[in-house]
Amino acid sequence: MKLSFAGALVAGVLAVAPRLVAATAAPQVLFYTGFEAAEGYDASKNLRGQRGWLGEGSGGNGLVRDFFEGLGQQAFVGYAPPAPKDEVLSVWRPFNVPAPTPDRPVWKFSVWMQIVDSTNGEYDDFRWSAYNTEGHRLFSLDFDNATLEINYLLDDGQGFRSTGFTFSTEVIYRLEIWLNFARNNWQAVMNGQVVVDAQPITTTGARLDLSDIGAVWALRTQGRPGDNYLLFDEYQLTIEPTDHIPATLELVGLNARGEFELYLHAERNRTFALDVSADLKDWTPLATNRLAEGYWFFTDTTAPGYPVSFYRAREVLP
Repeated sequence: MKLSFAGALVAGVLAVAPRLVAATAAPQVLFYTGFEAAEGYDASKNLRGQRGWLGEGSGGNGLVRDFFEGLGQQAFVGYAPPAPKDEVLSVWRPFNVPAPTPDRPVWKFSVWMQIVDSTNGEYDDFRWSAYNTEGHRLFSLDFDNATLEINYLLDDGQGFRSTGFTFSTEVIYRLEIWLNFARNNWQAVMNGQVVVDAQPITTTGARLDLSDIGAVWALRTQGRPGDNYLLFDEYQLTIEPTDHIPATLELVGLNARGEFELYLHAERNRTFALDVSADLKDWTPLATNRLAEGYWFFTDTTAPGYPVSFYRAREVLP
């Protein structure tokens, strides 16, 4: 499925509040950089070695200006070939923040990103990889520029899994990675679309904290790098004013029978009820479900009887 962001109204059926956020306080910023000269970043130098950024491997990394209009300087990895022996370049900036606390367990990493395509016929992978303070890789989100598929990797040794989504080169995306350390869940969202439903931060019992989320350039074929590259900006980590990753209603649309289909994305093992209304005043319960896998595909068979339907999801506590 290609990432797409259709409007809310679909053949007379409207889902209310696609992102179900009930926060009353502002997020707490743990780390932020816009890679600007005013922060001390020098566009004539590599990103690696500046302002606490570390790296492993070799190849292009640095700063450019106005590739994202209005956002000043951006960082990048890729483009310039690595040493012949290297297949991977990673750059990361340790957050140097305290461990999550039980009362504020939900953190969000966010970044603007774009993958610029190759011109030499070679296509590589770009990733965001999360590590804990013991140096254990928790999970990765992978963008395969050869197939344009989005994949993810857990720490269970089972390899990459497809998200079912693809991306477009030359398009700027807002990536959000939500983490709930209390419930061992993470979720990935791009431009408001959930692309990875709730997955375990660790499957091996590794320490549940966060050291860094690094940008990775992985060559598809050693010795044959593409001149593709990953641009990124507005790199930020926040503590969110909630104890759970917000649920999301995703509209699918009317099927051939005129029934309305939707997804509810939320954390694993939370229970939700779906309600429908014709006027946003009187609500009728439709169904209740425990989201064992972090999502719920639902078909409203009553939809053909109404000119307009509004939907809401509400958590049902035990």
